[in-house]
Parts: sequence; C-alpha cells; structure tokens
Amino acid sequence: MRLICPFAAGGPTDVAARLVADALTPALPQRVIVENRTGAGVLVGTEAVAKARDGHSFLYTTIAHAVLRSLFGSLPFDPVGDFQPVALVGVIPMLLQINNDLPARSLPELIALFRAHPGQYNYGSSGAGGAVHLATELFLQQAGGLRVNHVPYRGAAPAMPDLLNGALAMFLNVASDGVASVQRGNTRGLAISAAHRLPQLPDVPTFAEGGLPGYEAYTWHMVLAPTGTPPEAITRLNAGIARAAQETALRQRFEEMTIELRAGGPPEAAAAWLQAEMVKWDAVVRRAGITAQ
Repeated sequence: MRLICPFAAGGPTDVAARLVADALTPALPQRVIVENRTGAGVLVGTEAVAKARDGHSFLYTTIAHAVLRSLFGSLPFDPVGDFQPVALVGVIPMLLQINNDLPARSLPELIALFRAHPGQYNYGSSGAGGAVHLATELFLQQAGGLRVNHVPYRGAAPAMPDLLNGALAMFLNVASDGVASVQRGNTRGLAISAAHRLPQLPDVPTFAEGGLPGYEAYTWHMVLAPTGTPPEAITRLNAGIARAAQETALRQRFEEMTIELRAGGPPEAAAAWLQAEMVKWDAVVRRAGITAQ
C-alpha cells in the first residue's frame, strides 16, 4: 500500500505520514510505504493519487487540499469528485507569536495596537494560501477587519529572523514550529487557536480566552482515496488508522509534534470535516482576495 505525501521528505507532514505508516503496517495484510511526490505545491502528488486505479494508492494530505478549488482557477483533477475521504488523522493548532519588543502583552492589547495603527505593522506567513496565511486572515477578519501587511516567506524558518528583529510584528505559526521559540523566550506567545490550551504552553490562553470567541484554526492531516477505490479497502484502512491511533508510541510522538489525534471516526465523519473546512476557508480566501503563487 502506498501513502503518497505531496510534501518534501523530512518535513513535518512527511514525518507524521511515516509514523502513521509504521503504526499501520502491523494492522494490515500488506506493508505501507510512504512515497513523496512533490511539485507545483501539492498538485503533482495529489494528481497522481486522483488518477491511480490500482486500489492501493492513497493520499496523505493537509488543509492544502481544502483550498485547492478556492486558490486555483483550473486543476487537472477535482479535489472533491476525484477523492473519497478515508480518515481524519489529527489536527494541529496555530500559535500566535509576536516580537518581544511589541507593546502588547495580551491578545486584546495586540488587537487594540493594530486597530490604532492600521497598515503600519507586518505579519509573516509560510506562503500565500498556506495554513499560516489563512489562519492569520481569519484572525484579522474576526477581530474587526484589522489592516496588517502580509509578507510571505518560503516556509516558517526564513520568517523567524524577521520576527526576532522586529521587521514582523507577528507570526501565527503552526504550533509544532513555534512552541520552542516561546519556551526559550525568543518570542512572546499570545494565543493558541485550539479549543483548549497546549500542555507545552499552559500559560498561553486560547483565542476565546483572549476575547475572540469562536476563533479556531488548525492545519490537519487526512488520508484520501481516489474515487473508485473498493469500499472494502477504504473500510480496512479506516479501521487500521483507528487502531494505529491507539498505539502509545504514535500518540506520544504526535503529542510531541502538537498533533491532536482525531482518528477513530468513520469515513463519513472525515468527509463532513473536509466539506466544512472547504466552506470555511473558501469564505476567508474570497474576503481576503488570496490567490495561488
């Protein structure tokens, strides 16, 4: 069985996919192999799975899949019609980090600062249309239409020096990438985008606790099958992922990566999650005028 990952080897999504594959193999009659198929963002790997008709090729993807229709005018596949959700694996919250010298010690103070100085501050993202960009635009929209300039980077790591030197006021980072910086005191953590606080940062409140009720934003991991995959293969893989999620070693590694396991629901639950995410982020993309780059 192939889990095709449309992200580079060694990155956080690839690492998670390989952990899942290792936990899956004992639960299935065949070995699970992760294959990295990168290019054109996630399009090359996603298209490869959309056109697979072998019954044992699956896609290990993220929130990127939910915004393909919104970001691209045309695609060589249909993100909805060409895929069947198998299982939602887990979700990863976002961590709002700010420069230590910024005169804000809480989320309400940050909102007030941006409101008092529209267009005078910058925020970074790991790329236009990515999870960080989407989550930040949702925050700015829900906080009353704040005007903060977007500066895209090729990933989170290149943005960190500019956050530290003050060229960026804030970075709404994927939590797994931002926890260590806050723990070391290099940046200040103001809010976590989940419904509950992170065990790694118990003093950082949620957005709701910080005065922005209803705000939640995650990137996430999901397994999809190409349409036409035999139902028994989808059922078997869904059950295998649910069993793998109970393994102590996988749960511990995912907790270290700030991934909250959500496996265990039927394929229909994964389909409902994906549909809701597509609707949610399409509205954000349209309001912010985000386009693929």
